[in-house]
Amino acid sequence: MRIKYNAPTTLTYAFLCSLVVFLDGSALHGLTRAFFTVPDAVSFDLLNPLDYLRLFTHIAGHADWNHLINNFAYILLLGPMLEETYGSLTMALMIVVTGFVTGVLNACFFPHPLLGASGVVFMMILLASFTNHGKDDVPLTFILIVILYLGKEILNAFKGDDISQFAHLAGGLCGSLFGFFQPPARASERAKAAAKKPPVGPDADYRTLRPGNAKTQSLAPPRAAEANGAKIKARPSVDARPHPSRQPRSKALPQDETPQGKGKASTAGTRKRAPKDGANVALKKG
Repeated sequence: MRIKYNAPTTLTYAFLCSLVVFLDGSALHGLTRAFFTVPDAVSFDLLNPLDYLRLFTHIAGHADWNHLINNFAYILLLGPMLEETYGSLTMALMIVVTGFVTGVLNACFFPHPLLGASGVVFMMILLASFTNHGKDDVPLTFILIVILYLGKEILNAFKGDDISQFAHLAGGLCGSLFGFFQPPARASERAKAAAKKPPVGPDADYRTLRPGNAKTQSLAPPRAAEANGAKIKARPSVDARPHPSRQPRSKALPQDETPQGKGKASTAGTRKRAPKDGANVALKKG
């Protein structure tokens, strides 16, 4: 038994955020404020390249360990499942896009700096409700989560606190759009892998075999070979008359059929019949 790095994007993101909080609280004080906090609409400097970088990096900054744990309790729960469904690279792109959207909105419209992964949390919550939906339907779980989570955030937006409800709403909006327009990648990959896998076993479906392949024709049963255009040679019957050039030598008669064995045949009361011409004679393989 070994420990598996089962969700690369989710775990790497969690370790990065933990490292930032650790360094900010121990050796590099002010690290989070300098590099992992997006400015507000007033202090955002259009000529400062660092402010544009903060539009992405603010999702890795947290105020303290309690802030980090509250966010990653959801991320570590939902992230591996979503990463298995959509793929690691797609999951990383969704996280970056969500962070950029929340950062831009904060820099354009809100008067307070922003940091934390709460927008990513709500993106994952909404996205998780789309993991088993069809193209033309809306999951009931999605409707219920919108009412419960996003409705609660709308009500809390009118309260004065240090929590950015708009980031939760923006993250939920991103998760909803990802769920509607991004199909699950891993499900299609499994279907393609199953289609490419060669048939094995007595119950294998030979319709996927390619015609004209010698190995394919040897594996396919007669009916499947006929469907593929292969010619089948009928096996010679055991009772068929052998070729004259391969005519076997006359077989010795049993002892009771020889002139010396007639007496024995009469005493036994049963006379054995000689084999017919070529019948029941085993053919040798040339």
